[in-house]
Amino acid sequence: MDITDLPAHEMAAAIRRRKVSCREIMLATLTRIDAVNPTVNAIVSLRDGDALLREADACDRQLAGKGAESRAIGWLHGIPQAIKDMAATAGIPTTLGSPLLRDYVPMEDGLMVQRMKAAGCIVIGKTNTPEFGLGSHTFNDVFGITRNAYDPTRSAGGSSGGAAVALATRMLSVADGSDFMGSLRNPAAWNNVFGLRPSQGRVPLWPAQDAWVSQLGTEGPMGRTVLDVAMLLDVQAGFDPRVPLSLPDEAPFAQGLGEIDPKAVRIGWLGDLDGYLPMEPGILDACELGLRRLAAIGCHVESCRPAFSTEMVWQAWLTWRRWLVAARIAPLLAVPRNRERIKPEALWEFDEAADLTGAQALQASAQRTVFYQQMLSMFSTLDVLVLPTAQVWPFEATQRWPRRIAGREMDTYHRWMEVVIYATFAGLPCISVPVGFGPSGLPMGMQLIGKPRGERALLGLARAYELVIGDWLGTRPREAS
Repeated sequence: MDITDLPAHEMAAAIRRRKVSCREIMLATLTRIDAVNPTVNAIVSLRDGDALLREADACDRQLAGKGAESRAIGWLHGIPQAIKDMAATAGIPTTLGSPLLRDYVPMEDGLMVQRMKAAGCIVIGKTNTPEFGLGSHTFNDVFGITRNAYDPTRSAGGSSGGAAVALATRMLSVADGSDFMGSLRNPAAWNNVFGLRPSQGRVPLWPAQDAWVSQLGTEGPMGRTVLDVAMLLDVQAGFDPRVPLSLPDEAPFAQGLGEIDPKAVRIGWLGDLDGYLPMEPGILDACELGLRRLAAIGCHVESCRPAFSTEMVWQAWLTWRRWLVAARIAPLLAVPRNRERIKPEALWEFDEAADLTGAQALQASAQRTVFYQQMLSMFSTLDVLVLPTAQVWPFEATQRWPRRIAGREMDTYHRWMEVVIYATFAGLPCISVPVGFGPSGLPMGMQLIGKPRGERALLGLARAYELVIGDWLGTRPREAS
């Protein structure tokens, strides 16, 4: 087995036991990137290889000491990591996929990056993202298109598309991402890996322009195994006083993953929300196959209907999203000439928010509150809600976004992603797990949505599910073979 085939927890164990050196892992990683990345374009702003090898050597020297001097910094000690190009990285360009930020190099790391470095990782570069992270298709005018791991003619999803593809093609063993409208989940589904959107406040974001209102987006982990996802979440999560709505520290999520009793888990299958969500053929069938695997390990699975108004949720969502996205790009648009260098989807969000009033924002917040209470009512009889992770199979990489699904016109550039908004809008933990491959050989996933702050139970269920889907997880991209 090649070193880069190892999941992160096994790679970390091999380093600690001195079965493999950090230098060997770095060399293998750089060799893999050199072989695979020209095809998929997942990793960008790659640092100088000699500098990275020197950092790997320093990690090896730390382990070669005697007594207290011989220790790993943390479980990520010496493991190469590329950070999503939405998170600030000291000394490495952080472009957000925007030509306006092509040359922006932060002086300091963001909080999540600081925590990952404190756990011992070596940051080798960034993973590609759409411009400003908008739209679940990873392309921009700075670095170009990131291509699906299983078919380079197809989209990788997004906005954590670079991270998902780097994982699937074994350029990374575990990865960070972020999620506003499915950005940790959609690319995970389309590249046959796991992506967890944590509870609102679980992974605090800092620095941040606003620490009170901007709560729809969150950083989080992706991995080829549930244990890797849980272990990275343990690094990323935890209270920070600068982020007042961040959640308090908890016992490690990676502990006790096997303690869940699937026979006690009640699962509600929401499908296409009574026909409300258009779905391409085969997606519901693939998810139902995944549900049968859950039923086979003892879970009680039943079909259920939404206890909320889907149209009300969508309209409230549009208000919140326009409000928050417009605020994100407003500083750049303070310079009028910048407008021609910003993608039209971002400009549409900004322009749609131009006439937004405080009363409308407050009404949308009240509607969100009603929706959350309705979701709680569903959890009074159910432990987990399930939806497909995407409404379409990976589409042509040269297409900006799907205009039609199953004969229905999409009235916005992100309407085709509507299936992912429910966990986000309620602030609930949600993990995308693989459900197999369609007739064209393209991957799909389904969302397991947990109770408020319910990551521990959700990860335990995902781990139990993982143990019975080895055939799907074992299907490797050609580029990783």
